[in-house]
Amino acid sequence: MKHFLNKIKFGLGLDPKIEKREDYKRYIPDGYKSVLILYADFELAWAWRFSKGIENRFDYSEKLGRKERENLPDILSVCESYGIPITWATVGHLFLSNCERKGAKAHPNILRPDYFDNKFWKYNEGDWFDADPCSGLKDNNNWYCPDLINMILNQKVKHEIGCHTFSHLDCTDANCPPEVFNSDITACKDAAKGFNVNLTSFVHPAHTIGNLDGLIDNGFTSYRTDYDNILGYPNLYKNKLWEMKSTWEFVSFDDWSINYHIKRYSEIIKRAKQNNSVCVLWFHPSIDLRFIHDIMPSVFNELNNMRDEVFVATASEYVNFLNKNAI
Repeated sequence: MKHFLNKIKFGLGLDPKIEKREDYKRYIPDGYKSVLILYADFELAWAWRFSKGIENRFDYSEKLGRKERENLPDILSVCESYGIPITWATVGHLFLSNCERKGAKAHPNILRPDYFDNKFWKYNEGDWFDADPCSGLKDNNNWYCPDLINMILNQKVKHEIGCHTFSHLDCTDANCPPEVFNSDITACKDAAKGFNVNLTSFVHPAHTIGNLDGLIDNGFTSYRTDYDNILGYPNLYKNKLWEMKSTWEFVSFDDWSINYHIKRYSEIIKRAKQNNSVCVLWFHPSIDLRFIHDIMPSVFNELNNMRDEVFVATASEYVNFLNKNAI
């Protein structure tokens, strides 16, 4: 029923919502009708270890980690075929080849959050890093993946490596004091330096928006929100940090046909062009293989054929345009 109602709202043009701005030309490069940015929230096993409603959370985390690892080469192959770049919002621990416990504690240099309960997670016992195997890529490749990060960086298509915190942290101001946030982000940026990656694009885990001043202090230039499904335009926080508003998630529903999925994303892109909007799509690399093999190629092919109308860019590439034209 939920997916049926979703179809109705989409068919009526109510979802995604469309923003109107008289100054829209500030946000769309000359010669183009719209902008499209595609994010992947790249987490392996880190995202689910405190999730509510899951009995064996560690096993489920491992399962999702394996799925992401298996899917990633196929995703990159589709990107290569159609020249589509992705902004990979990457959990910082994935940069590591190995780590170890010092005494009984993993990563003792990183400050921990206090116990909390949010919409998706419940952290009420143990240590924040208890799930960390504190071993290495060879033995626990659902928690480490420098091999996959190198695979992304070595593609012909110029993807971007962004930041999804070091430990998939709740970043809300209520649950993450600035000192905890800065400690986690420092570890993330230090780990990325080994790949000559300078992290400037940020995605809050589980849409836990907060610590925006901390993002500025740590050199980030954009972050993604998901308050609603929006075809609109970025907002600027304190003249330094751009908010990218999510339009839709790449997701595969069993009760929707392959053709309907393709038509739906084609229609979203069409609406973006008609309204001169910025379209921000995102997904988890653990997405169903049906989407990667049967839906994504058609959507990417359509985008590739619209290069003269749609500015397809990574988050940092688009920010470079915004800083020159929209401030």
